[in-house]
Amino acid sequence: MRTVEWTEAGLDVVDQTALPQVTRVTLATVDDVVDAIERLVVRGAPLLGVVGALGVALAARRSAHSEDGYRPDLVHAAAERIASARPTAKNLRWAVTEVLPGIADGHQTVLLRALTLLREDVEACRAIAQRGADLITELCGAGRPLTLHTHCNAGALACVEWGTALGVVRALHERGAVHLVVVDETRPLLQGARITTVELAALGIDHRVVVDGAGPSIIARGLVDAVLVGADRITANGDVVNKIGTYPLALAAARAGIPFVVAAPESTVDAATPDGASVPVEQRAADEVLTVGGTRMTPPGSDAWNPAFDVTPADLVTAIVTESRVLRTS
Repeated sequence: MRTVEWTEAGLDVVDQTALPQVTRVTLATVDDVVDAIERLVVRGAPLLGVVGALGVALAARRSAHSEDGYRPDLVHAAAERIASARPTAKNLRWAVTEVLPGIADGHQTVLLRALTLLREDVEACRAIAQRGADLITELCGAGRPLTLHTHCNAGALACVEWGTALGVVRALHERGAVHLVVVDETRPLLQGARITTVELAALGIDHRVVVDGAGPSIIARGLVDAVLVGADRITANGDVVNKIGTYPLALAAARAGIPFVVAAPESTVDAATPDGASVPVEQRAADEVLTVGGTRMTPPGSDAWNPAFDVTPADLVTAIVTESRVLRTS
């Protein structure tokens, strides 16, 4: 199953707010694309990039078929709206920027480039999976099934298909090298409990869900062989920006002396940003924290901080795996 397909009606995507129920929706306009990105109907850095690029292609096609004729200026304006929908993940703006040169040549050129990015995401994820599986085997030793700990969702549903960090788990599972996967629920929107578990169950991989606060303690008890996560941005110095709650796992892994490995495509590496302190961290609505299933869990007047991401310093990262290399950062 692919998370996104280009159709005559628009972008056919899996609605990730409905998971674990699998529902597909059509994004027919730029407004639909921006809303889907902001509401996390589509999420995951690689998928955001592909959807962003296809969103520009959608804008270009609609402009070409409008009564006023093709307007490259309006397509550029739509592209900027899409690229700005979520500020932290590098892949979104990167992919939109990749298709911008084609706008002057017409909507078919934009679409061809966007579809190329879709295909390249699939190829990159498969390469990351095999390279990452080799690295985990090297770091942890062969000959025994491993217990791996992950956070948020970095599987097929965060990409076009296959996945990054969970793609590595999948590759290890196919080698008979996975005993158990520990899945943080990933508050406040439960991407781990709602999404990662769906993928692991479909693959037949044994797993246990834990509340976010339990993750570091489980690592400290010696129950985990390695931590494996994705990334939304990797800065020039090797700092890793990922879903909030990643940093405590890195601290626990360092204390326990186990590998903390990041799996992400090269497009996530941001050589223009010096360090994690320079990355804008998206602040999401307080209601995501204060309410559960539409019911408020706190008294009136209580407010919340809801950063969507945190920064793991490079010295806590054992290695970063991309489709083309392994970066040793500590």
